[in-house]
Amino acid sequence: MPRLHPDTLPQLPADVAVPRYRRDLLRAGIVHLGVGAFHRAHLAVVNEAALHAGDDLRWGTVGVSLRAADTRDALQPQAGLYTLALRDAAEDGSPREVLQVVGNLVEVLVAPEDPRAVLERIAHPDTRIVGLTITEKGYHHDPATGALRLDDANIVHDLAHPEAPRTMPGFVVHALALRRVRGLAPVTLLSCDNLPANGDTLRGIVLAFAQQVDAGLHDWIDAHCTFPNSMVDRIVPRTTDEDRARISARLGVDDAWPVIGEPFLEWVVEDRFANGRPEWTAGGARFVSHAEPFERLKLRMVNGSHSALAYLGAMAGFRTVDRAMAEPALRGFVDALMREEIAPTLPAMEGIDLDGYRARLLARFSNPALQHQTKQIAMDGSQKLPQRLLGTVRDRLSAGQSIDRLALAVAAWVHYLRGTDETGAVHEIQDPLAAALAARLAQANASGSVKDRVAFFTGFTPVFGELGGEPRFVSAVARHLQRLEEAA
Repeated sequence: MPRLHPDTLPQLPADVAVPRYRRDLLRAGIVHLGVGAFHRAHLAVVNEAALHAGDDLRWGTVGVSLRAADTRDALQPQAGLYTLALRDAAEDGSPREVLQVVGNLVEVLVAPEDPRAVLERIAHPDTRIVGLTITEKGYHHDPATGALRLDDANIVHDLAHPEAPRTMPGFVVHALALRRVRGLAPVTLLSCDNLPANGDTLRGIVLAFAQQVDAGLHDWIDAHCTFPNSMVDRIVPRTTDEDRARISARLGVDDAWPVIGEPFLEWVVEDRFANGRPEWTAGGARFVSHAEPFERLKLRMVNGSHSALAYLGAMAGFRTVDRAMAEPALRGFVDALMREEIAPTLPAMEGIDLDGYRARLLARFSNPALQHQTKQIAMDGSQKLPQRLLGTVRDRLSAGQSIDRLALAVAAWVHYLRGTDETGAVHEIQDPLAAALAARLAQANASGSVKDRVAFFTGFTPVFGELGGEPRFVSAVARHLQRLEEAA
């Protein structure tokens, strides 16, 4: 079977959307760090719509992988082309799929292979926006406070080796230093990660790193670069070999790395760009003055309930989210969690009906065509819980309100960390703090009663901050952890 490539686009089926602009004329106005599945199924697709809607070809994308070469190796023979498959279920429950070939990714760089090339690309005169989807752990920050961890070994390395950084803060700040020295225009730093006030968080991390490099650079970034907050939402499961085979067969050409997504997409962005932006409204983006209400809505309702469902579902032995949602007790729990404990912490938002939002979310989680794995959502819990669940816990406790279901979600994460589900199957704990969590859990398990164990474990401040000293929180989590352990 021939490979997906610009030369093979004319032979694709007529119902597969393909790029209609002149790819050979694209200039790379965007450098995107973290060119994984979510970026390729979300921002890149919105950017594709903007390119189709107008004649501004300054907004091609250079993707950067900060770790592995697999995306570059898959897409380079395809000249950056890949397929997006949007999947849902028809009325009879059968899966259906709509395919689109996306073309605005013009190059993929692999940072460990050639860090200088990444620095030069960010410092290129064409570059106007630096986007990020690097997941929470890529920020090298304390999840509880948002502060850059200056004692992180890779941050220490990057401060000492400006020509060969390893981390996002190192690449961004040292490349901005090049732009400043060369008299180039500032850029917009656009986080698309699931962090509260993600732009403000990114700004604090970048400025903290820059302060260690050069106070003048710190001041230049602070005065001229912008860091819009944004909220992103689309469920993007990990691509499987079965997905590759199915999509390639339908295309009639081989696509080495397609991406899968649900039809739903939302992107809310603060309209603060230092050097222009594409017309992303063509792809469904919404530009606002303040994204915080939308961020809170997404992090708490979507991500918080998703994590709760993932840990409880994974421990019950359910491989996918839709399978977990098919269990009446779990579906009822997630519904009540959103309705009774999360929604009351959210501000009123014009145009947002929380009951309707919750109903749509339950339907999205139940989508059988996505096969979204619970273990994928369960990754990196130490980085996710502070903004997905613990902020809601704090608000509820401050208001003197119940945290019963939220505490069960936290207890489910602690239960998950033991590494064996309730069927006896072993799972790997994939978390940047896995070793520290394992050590903390081992010490906790030697502490006596369940309440004493939880009190010790939640004293782990990088995740829980001061919340671990709150008796109501400790008691509620301990009560649920005891029930989970007894049922296992």
